[in-house]
Amino acid sequence: MKRMRNVVKIWENLLIVSLVITIGVIVTQRLVFAESLEEIEKQIADLQHQMELSVNATTPLESEVAKLNKQIGGIQAQIKTLENRQLELVQSIEKREKDIKSQYVVLAARVRDLYKKSRMFSPFLVLISTQSANELTRELAYKAVTADEDKNVIVQITEEIMQLETDKKKAEEDKKRLASLQAKLDTQKAFFEHEIAGAKKWQAELSGKIATLTAKQQAILSARSGSYTTSVGSVPIGSDYDASVAGFNERAPSGYFAVFSFGAYTHRNGMSQYGAKKQAESKGYRDIIQWYYGHGVKKEDGMPDTIDVSGYGNMNFQTYLYGIAEMPSDWPIEALKAQAIAARTYANRANKPICTTESCQVFSKSKSDNPPENWKRAVDETFKEIIEGDVSAQYSSTAGGYSNMIGWDTTDKSGGGDWTSRAWESQAGSPWFYKAWYRNGYKNSDNDCGRKPWMSEEEMGDIINAWLILKQGAGIGIDTGRVLPVTISSCTIGGQGGSPYSMSELREKTSNPVTSIIGDPVVSNNGNGSTTNIKFMTNRGEVNIPGSEFKEVFNTRAPGYLSIPQRNFVFINIERK
Repeated sequence: MKRMRNVVKIWENLLIVSLVITIGVIVTQRLVFAESLEEIEKQIADLQHQMELSVNATTPLESEVAKLNKQIGGIQAQIKTLENRQLELVQSIEKREKDIKSQYVVLAARVRDLYKKSRMFSPFLVLISTQSANELTRELAYKAVTADEDKNVIVQITEEIMQLETDKKKAEEDKKRLASLQAKLDTQKAFFEHEIAGAKKWQAELSGKIATLTAKQQAILSARSGSYTTSVGSVPIGSDYDASVAGFNERAPSGYFAVFSFGAYTHRNGMSQYGAKKQAESKGYRDIIQWYYGHGVKKEDGMPDTIDVSGYGNMNFQTYLYGIAEMPSDWPIEALKAQAIAARTYANRANKPICTTESCQVFSKSKSDNPPENWKRAVDETFKEIIEGDVSAQYSSTAGGYSNMIGWDTTDKSGGGDWTSRAWESQAGSPWFYKAWYRNGYKNSDNDCGRKPWMSEEEMGDIINAWLILKQGAGIGIDTGRVLPVTISSCTIGGQGGSPYSMSELREKTSNPVTSIIGDPVVSNNGNGSTTNIKFMTNRGEVNIPGSEFKEVFNTRAPGYLSIPQRNFVFINIERK
């Protein structure tokens, strides 16, 4: 009887150990499955955040809508995969339930057999029934093996039964969890479908509004919206105090407005040269390339020895690079190396005769014949090195703190709070980072039409009235084609002149025109480096103008050469003194 208690105790201990192991396996399996569910919940939470941002935005951008659709599709695919896995699990459980029924019979038989053997086992009988010590040893060993086998079978079947019950419970919990996730996703999907419909309706309205603009207005709009991209060049950009916020605060009359752009004349792709300049104080050129392009650097042994340069024919590739005039040679050597790699990559992938202007890369034959020492060193020490991957090798002087390729170009890659102080370009002292544009070009020597980059209250009110007129479009008894800069006759833009409405005439054409602006405008920017809305408090109440529409009407109507030179985006602020 004592031996039987020991056997049962051993069996109980084995059962406890088995149960612990089984629970450990189940927990591990559950963690693997839950990790995917947690990821989906995280993505849905991200969508919820974007939904809140979308509610606050006046008009969702088409690219953002497409991105959100893609994200939703990805999450749905993940949920579908998990649902298939769950279905397989349920089917497996059902099969195991069938199999386990027969195992119950085996389990009962094994337990009964083990109990009988333990009750009937008598060492004395075994001793007297055997004829030799060897036979006695074999008999005892056989009995032990048989008992161990029975116990193993009992433990195995017990584990399977417990595993089955645990899996069934887990399957039910995951089924409920997936249903909850799907319900949340369905709600957000419905919201975004509504947003998409609203965005398309807005785009249709915007297209209709643009269609009402005359060729003359379109030419002016195009000329002011940045038709080219600028780099630092071989000489640093000079400062223009009047175009800075400090100059505005010091020199502009009280109550005046100024529109400041974050970056300009830029596609916002690839490397910011001013950002690279600042990063080069603490980083190597490989880190700078990785930061701006998201790819590393490799040596391209198959690079051609010559390149076809417009106006010069085929020339040695290295000699061509010596003549690149895109960055001052007195800048930090690591920035120069990053520039050399970007220029080499861009030229290597041009696949056509490469031009020598800002439309491609600025090239100076005299510089290639006698390159500055530091620039030559940068080119030589990065010999045949290019950016890895199929990535755009574009760059520009100043992107305004945001890049299409990496997002926020700040020290912590965040656009929250006082992000301008964390922007690499701002820390590098780029004069184009936050600037009011008022010349017929980007050089400080270009014509300014005899005025400064700020506007009176009447002039800003005139911009709002022009927007109200253009929103109504043609067919209201107003010649919207005369919504042109009041100075267009004396300061032509894009070769266009005309007969614009004066500010007083435009007020007369506007129903309940804006004649006064109360307080400061409120400019709303989103997490993608774009201005979404500008709110003015006026004599006619609150007027909200979408950022993209404000840029268009400003560039169509603003006096002189005042402009927002951003072609495919708008990222601005409006200061009032």
